[in-house]
Amino acid sequence: MSLTIHLFLFSCVLFPQNAEISVFEVNIRFVGGLLSAYYLSGKEVFRRKAVELGEKLLPAFKTPTGIPWALLNLKSGIGRNWPWASGGSSILAEYGTLHLEFMHLSELSGRPVFAEKVMNIRKVLNRLDKPQGLYPNYLNPNSGQWGQHHVSVGGLGDSFYEYLLKAWLMSDKTDEEGKKLYYDALQAIEKNLIRKSSGGLTYIAEWKGGLLEHKMGHLTCFAGGMIALGADGGPDDKTGHQMELAAEIARTCHESYARTSMKLGPEAFRFDGGVEAIATRQNEKYFILRPEVIETYMYMWRFTHDPKYRQWGWEAVQALEKYCRVEGGYSGVRDVYANTPNHDDVQQSFYLAETLKYLYLLFSDDDHLPFEHWVFNTEAHPLPVIKKQNVEIRH
Repeated sequence: MSLTIHLFLFSCVLFPQNAEISVFEVNIRFVGGLLSAYYLSGKEVFRRKAVELGEKLLPAFKTPTGIPWALLNLKSGIGRNWPWASGGSSILAEYGTLHLEFMHLSELSGRPVFAEKVMNIRKVLNRLDKPQGLYPNYLNPNSGQWGQHHVSVGGLGDSFYEYLLKAWLMSDKTDEEGKKLYYDALQAIEKNLIRKSSGGLTYIAEWKGGLLEHKMGHLTCFAGGMIALGADGGPDDKTGHQMELAAEIARTCHESYARTSMKLGPEAFRFDGGVEAIATRQNEKYFILRPEVIETYMYMWRFTHDPKYRQWGWEAVQALEKYCRVEGGYSGVRDVYANTPNHDDVQQSFYLAETLKYLYLLFSDDDHLPFEHWVFNTEAHPLPVIKKQNVEIRH
């Protein structure tokens, strides 16, 4: 069967005409995956399918502000937001994690509409006052106003910050607006969210209406790698400081693994009530094969070549093999503090796309997908740097 027929059947099964899809998930997994497949293989079918799928997402932007809906019915073009999201708000990590793929869609299609949609998101954000310079996780696409003031570098916020930095890197460092937005946001995060425990562990807390919740999610552990990736792009006197901060976050996230029975990290861990880097609630003790800690190890290895990062990665490999490998693949576990695994019987798609890929890159030579030529989207699909002469950043 030809590759084209495979792709057609694949898209029909995944996206029936009346399907309601997550704009964010389809973008990072499928649009990003198709773009990456095109750039790595050169096969035209992947470029064409990426653009076709991108076009199907455009109705999500039909809101008074241009901030896209989270959910979109592919047949009707009608969008809506998650009912639980602060009075019908869009989510920062969802509408803020479209930029890389949409810039490439414009580049490959010759249609500026994709780039214009994501640049408009920046215009809306630039008009808004940020509490303490921070970006709340919720924004109403009708009113253009923030929802509840909850700030997180983990779930609901995480990849927004990553995409600001990577937009600048992917533009061959010509997207000065993306660069400024990233370093300003990082400065606000350092001032308001980053704290050090009594035991000397640096962590990134969550901010709720001006009050800190001293917990850190596994998702937040990507930030060590992000800060390392951007360390030499900010003010000259900050490079060493940011690499030190990245290393401290990597150590904290490693401790969240080391302090469990299975040497696998919990979904969230806390720094209060006399505990440090430990999950204290049953619904935070699970591990679902997430990649963020491995991702940070990979970036830290590439930038420092400190052997501890490969050692920590190998510890994770051994734990995955011992506790997560099952007959049909790999499974998450419900309690990383238990002595024997209680499997959830789910192999998440990001385990193959991200966790194993970052492990592979951790133990690969630096010239395998080198950072000066490639930027990874938030689902770890490599996208090439767009050279200056080929792209116009639209404001």
